[in-house]
Amino acid sequence: MEKNLIIMFVTIVAYMLMMVVIGLVCSKKNEDVSDFYLGGRKLGPIVTAMSAEASDMSSWLLMGLPGVAYLTGCAEAGWTAIGLAIGTYINWLIVAKRLRVYTQKCGNSITIPDFFSNRYRDSKKILMGISAAIILIFFIPYTASGFSACGKLFSTLFGINYHLAMIISAVIIIAYTSVGGFLAASTTDLIQSIVMTLALIILVIFGIDAAGGVDTVMNNAKGLTDYLSFTALHDPETGGSSPYSALSIASLLAWGLGYFGMPHILLRFMAIEDKEKVKTSRRIASVWVVISMAVAIFIGIIGNTLSANGTIEKLGGTQSETIVMKMATYMSENGFILAILGGLIFAGILASTMSTSDSQLLAASSSMSENLLKGMFKINLNQKQSMISARLVLVVIAVLSVFIAWNPDSSVFRIVSFAWAGFGATFAPVMILALFWKRSNKYGAIAGLITGGVMVFLWKFVIAKLGGVFAIYELLPAFVLAIIVNVIVSLCTAKPTDDMIAEFDAVNAELKK
Repeated sequence: MEKNLIIMFVTIVAYMLMMVVIGLVCSKKNEDVSDFYLGGRKLGPIVTAMSAEASDMSSWLLMGLPGVAYLTGCAEAGWTAIGLAIGTYINWLIVAKRLRVYTQKCGNSITIPDFFSNRYRDSKKILMGISAAIILIFFIPYTASGFSACGKLFSTLFGINYHLAMIISAVIIIAYTSVGGFLAASTTDLIQSIVMTLALIILVIFGIDAAGGVDTVMNNAKGLTDYLSFTALHDPETGGSSPYSALSIASLLAWGLGYFGMPHILLRFMAIEDKEKVKTSRRIASVWVVISMAVAIFIGIIGNTLSANGTIEKLGGTQSETIVMKMATYMSENGFILAILGGLIFAGILASTMSTSDSQLLAASSSMSENLLKGMFKINLNQKQSMISARLVLVVIAVLSVFIAWNPDSSVFRIVSFAWAGFGATFAPVMILALFWKRSNKYGAIAGLITGGVMVFLWKFVIAKLGGVFAIYELLPAFVLAIIVNVIVSLCTAKPTDDMIAEFDAVNAELKK
């Protein structure tokens, strides 16, 4: 192995070992299942903000987004980023504080399915069971995308077998998450967000220098047909472009709707120690998201210039998602310090993946252990048994994710896109109405969940193939239909009980204090 690869390998291994140590330290603070899944609701504003956004961005930030920008320019990557930035801010603005208060008043709910079930007094746990099943259905492939990113990372850098690299990465993530739980995931997410930020900064500075300056980068981009346009999509195969319609733009902006239904992000809102510190978290999170996504897109543009001048090889298809890795590898070949920095960039990619995978594994584990086994099927478990069950379920889910990610040609961006749509179309409408509409009931919630889930699959694999106006991101039509069905069914069925209305009013009163 070459010297620069050894240096990067040591840097990455040291980082991974640090994550495991954090897991071991945090494990001592897990006294019960509530601590394991929600950290005892003791997260500070900085940890809450950065762990939420680190778990949100995933490998998509350092692989998917730069890869799309590298290949097709600003349109798809840019509108997606704008939608996510808007969604992030609105989610923190209107959902975070209210959800923190409501979940504590509503039976001290520690998971999203718990909250839905308690909010609507669903004694038969039907709502809980459907919600938990949805989490498993969409989080397993979402987690798989993270494992796939890890496999691509080590395979690209060290020539290690993709499958072996993916399995080793999964074992590390499982290790610190299963031992340390939510607190370990949140603490490591804070560190990982810092590493991701450093990676972005280093890449931009070095990339611009290697490309010959900002002017060179921009001249290359301007020389590609509609590469910098937000209303046309550059075609790397033909060198031409195709129009990007208003409907396509609207469907990409719809990415922002997904935030209202993302369990691994919503759990951070539920875990913040003081609801009055949500404003601080919102400001930190919103600024970081906007800057990091803008930089990630610019890295893709820089990477295209480096390919054009022969500094790095040209990449096509899903290989475009390795552009950051190619840039980091090239950088590492130019000296000892740069090799260390290159290792830090790869650690940043690993961080972006781990920060999401750990949160998703916890959310999926809680759904299976707490909501299905104990809630739906009423299997009595004591605290020790519950902890063992939670960790075993976490391992099983991780193994399933590894099998799904077995194909090395799978696209990180596309997998994340579909899973994001799944949660956005199912949980988001129910969450919005549960928090803000007093008249909503369990029948509407159940109908909304089912409608959203079915429509995501139907639109993605059937309707969108018709092309034309139907070829839009499945989240938008599925979300709209789900919220309409939820409202109609709620209005056509029994009104909420007096205690549900009283609880809703109590939450409003608490928020006005």
